[in-house]
Amino acid sequence: MLADETLQRLLAAARAARERAYAPYSSFAVGAALLDEQGRIHAGCNVENAAYPQGQCAEASAIAQLVLAGGRRILAAVVVAVAAEPVTPCGGCRQRLREFADDDCPVWVADLTAVRARHSLGALLPFSFGPAHLCP
Repeated sequence: MLADETLQRLLAAARAARERAYAPYSSFAVGAALLDEQGRIHAGCNVENAAYPQGQCAEASAIAQLVLAGGRRILAAVVVAVAAEPVTPCGGCRQRLREFADDDCPVWVADLTAVRARHSLGALLPFSFGPAHLCP
């Protein structure tokens, strides 16, 4: 179970990352924050590119930060965006998260003021393909 203080730190990091998003084409800013196995938080934002689809999602940016810092496991994730419906990770990012997280990894989706939903990664990406399929 994740402590409320840790969830609040993840939310704050994702919201701050969202403020730094580079989204001049869609104006759809997204921030993400990940908790690693050492209790560290790694944040990322989306970065668009005029040559679609060369942009990068916030979750992918956060994963790169996690790996750069030496992390190898995602214990929790938060995604922050503003939309009518809660914004979950895209299909590609669900697979990227799966590389470093188990099916029971909690994924919170939030906006600027509240958590909108909580899912497990397994619910977002059922019957996923992961590292264990290649490394028995």
